[in-house]
Amino acid sequence: MTVMVSPDRLLAFAAMSFLLILIPGPSVLFVIGRALAHGRRVALTTVVGNTLGASVLVVAVALGIGSVVERSIVVFTVLKLAGAAYLVYLGIKAWQERDSLQGAVTTTETVRSGRRTFWEGFTVGVSNPKTIVFFAAVLPQFVDRGQGSVAVQMLVLGLVFNAIAVVSDSTWGLLAATARQWVARSPRRLSLIGGAGGLTLIGLGVTVAVTGRKD
Repeated sequence: MTVMVSPDRLLAFAAMSFLLILIPGPSVLFVIGRALAHGRRVALTTVVGNTLGASVLVVAVALGIGSVVERSIVVFTVLKLAGAAYLVYLGIKAWQERDSLQGAVTTTETVRSGRRTFWEGFTVGVSNPKTIVFFAAVLPQFVDRGQGSVAVQMLVLGLVFNAIAVVSDSTWGLLAATARQWVARSPRRLSLIGGAGGLTLIGLGVTVAVTGRKD
């Protein structure tokens, strides 16, 4: 059986995805923070991790887990709080290490730190409440049961979402990494950036924890 998403549904989904991705959320702010703290390479590695995390969410929704998350306040809350706690942890860590950013600018990243950065991005991407809700509640609405496998259609739509997210997040990361070159000339600027980035992540984690579904 041929499986395809109708052009009108695909365009409508792409437009809605674009609007959602433009709204600053955990993934975008995390990428910007990584770019300012560590540069272009770490920012792009974070984007890859974020994208893989979002891809896991797409597969979960396609296999039916998304409906469970959407209907179960317990499951949703656990995922949301886990992501929020991790953001707060990273924020505290960034604040504590704000005075050591000068070394991070001049030191080449190791394979281990690259892997750690990837998995940090993955964790933020797979626990992003905004993406979870979007995939679980919105993505299924663009599926046409008369066009073949529902799961395959969801995977295709998820791929479209991730493609848009990669371009958007990478652009944010590259722009932030470019600005980093200016602030890198002053250790004091780097310390301020690191501290502000850490506080932003902490605030973001707290915001994620206290907002969302109440039912």
